[in-house]
Amino acid sequence: MDYKTTASPARAEYVEKRSRFIASVAPVCSDDEATRFINNAKTEFYDARHNVFAYIIKDGAERFSDDGEPQGTAGMPALEVLRRRGVVNTVVVLTRYFGGILLGAPGLVRAYTHAAAAALDEAGVVTMRHCDILSLRCGYDFYARADALARSFDGFINDRRFEENVSLEIYMPKGKTPGFSDALTEASGGSIAAKTDGETYLKI
Repeated sequence: MDYKTTASPARAEYVEKRSRFIASVAPVCSDDEATRFINNAKTEFYDARHNVFAYIIKDGAERFSDDGEPQGTAGMPALEVLRRRGVVNTVVVLTRYFGGILLGAPGLVRAYTHAAAAALDEAGVVTMRHCDILSLRCGYDFYARADALARSFDGFINDRRFEENVSLEIYMPKGKTPGFSDALTEASGGSIAAKTDGETYLKI
């Protein structure tokens, strides 16, 4: 099924009572990728007081850490930002350089929430559409019709090869493949059929 994730890696900064918060966010596809991103941030900001993190993976894995901040004031607020935005396959690391003034629990929650939200705003959010990968071959006389037909079902032409015949690789949104196949059969008089070669996700 379709899902939302961050469009690209991004970073945002926020200062609260001289404490500096650096929020780093990125799209990831697994726990291992999220862990590597977290470790890289910890290496980059090795001298920071805290490197808080939160992430959600599409298969349901959710992780967070307060990294020494009072329990519930850092990692969970960051995780709640991801949940509210409806994004998965996303990791955020929140680095804090202590400014010498205690913020208190409410202040910490507010600061970490603001920093995480700012990083997501910077990254942007995209929908990843679940698609079937279809392939078909047709003559040059039917190519324009096949192309237009695929687009009419919101299909994306990923690859075109012009040889003796035209070969098309099409990403077709899940649920629209049967309708496209029926329309293709009707338009070609039954001479052309699309073959399903797998599935993928397309950024839209």
